[in-house]
Amino acid sequence: MENLTLFDFYKGIKDKKFTVSEVTSYYLNRIQNNDFSVKAFLEVFKESALEEANKIDEEINRGFDVSVLTGAPMAIKDNILLKGKKSSAASKILENHIASYDATVISKLKKEGVIFLGRTNMDEFAFGGSTEFSAFKVTSNPHDLDRVPGGTSGGSAAAVASNMALAALGTDTGGSVRQPASFCGIVGLRPTYGAVSRYGVIAAASSFDQVGTLTKTVTDAVVLFKSILGKSRFDSTSIKHNYDASFDKVLSLNDIKGKIFGIPKELWDKDNNKFLGVDNETSLAMKEARESLENLGARFVEISIPSIDYSLACYYILIFAEESSNLSRFDGLRYAESINKPHSLKELYRANRSLGFGPEVKRRIILGNFVLSSGFYEAYYGRASKVREVIRADVKKALSLVEVLFMPTAPTVAYKKGEKLNDPLALYYGDIFTVLASLTGNPALTVPVRKYIVGSKVLPVGFQVVGKHFDEATLFQIGRAYERLVG
Repeated sequence: MENLTLFDFYKGIKDKKFTVSEVTSYYLNRIQNNDFSVKAFLEVFKESALEEANKIDEEINRGFDVSVLTGAPMAIKDNILLKGKKSSAASKILENHIASYDATVISKLKKEGVIFLGRTNMDEFAFGGSTEFSAFKVTSNPHDLDRVPGGTSGGSAAAVASNMALAALGTDTGGSVRQPASFCGIVGLRPTYGAVSRYGVIAAASSFDQVGTLTKTVTDAVVLFKSILGKSRFDSTSIKHNYDASFDKVLSLNDIKGKIFGIPKELWDKDNNKFLGVDNETSLAMKEARESLENLGARFVEISIPSIDYSLACYYILIFAEESSNLSRFDGLRYAESINKPHSLKELYRANRSLGFGPEVKRRIILGNFVLSSGFYEAYYGRASKVREVIRADVKKALSLVEVLFMPTAPTVAYKKGEKLNDPLALYYGDIFTVLASLTGNPALTVPVRKYIVGSKVLPVGFQVVGKHFDEATLFQIGRAYERLVG
């Protein structure tokens, strides 16, 4: 079962090669034997997972017609609400918070019969980029335990990469699905903003957050995305869109001959013939990916996105503002038991909030309050909002000339733990290639350049393709064709 995919699992269950209980037990044993070193999970739902697996096996024995996800053992990021289970967003302030309802994506997966193995570690409140900012533990990269798995969905990515889950859900604000997928050598999808409901997801930056998928293959990403997409009556930012025709196309056609890939010239270092700011491993991997795609008949052209130089600064100003606003509800009183019992209300707030939040969360609250403060609002938040619209227009124009944008997912391979903890600017720069799709709401897919074996000490690199709004099908088509070529 080491290389089992969602689609293989479906065929195996249908052909009665194994039972749901057998596969669920296999993954639970994998977690028990391996997670002490990887630290991907905050909590494992062993009893409920086995109970649900037995129920599904009984239904299958009675003739129940299985779907692709029936009985699939999956992991869930700790900021996605699962009724009756803890949902802490890896924060002390929500350490004992029990979800009172299911997130929309969880409700959809429950209808499909998915089994939830446990909740995965993350950067606190989805603030960070390495999963070192969890209040509870630091997750390791399965390919090198001394390195980070990326973040903020690092626990979900590490769980899938180390074969402790068939697939997982994460959330992507500025690259929090794609970057850990790249660091861990798996497939990561950030859907079009609004294609998947955010209802029941603990908010970080509301106009950026999107639930995404972490899978072993692009085909699995298609399967999982189809199961969670759709409008929710509880989420005004979710959008109804007819994907059926495009999905039928992507699952039958994988030829990408003649497709035009755009490389933003503003991100290209002409003198050194590589993307700006990337390390040698990433540069070589991008050349390898490009050559493979050209062998499939793709064509690469240089395009211009003039405002892309402002994307990182624009992104961080906006998310600091939204994050500080969203976190104002977490006062240590309404969602968790008070940590201290001082005499005055002022002391009570001060004690609980200071003890409840970690250093990265505090940093973002301070910066967010600053850019929203009287006298600075227009100079920072107001101006960044206008720049965002310019970036959206530039990206729309660029994607009218090409089918997708091509770039690295991250500028480097996974780095050593602690390497950037005291250098937030270096940490933030790691989002240089992912924030573009986050600002504009376009879908983006990261695919491993080659198959990376856990334990080989060869560090993974992913390439990223950004597509038109609601055109995930083209991204899947490219990804599937590439996977077929490289194996």
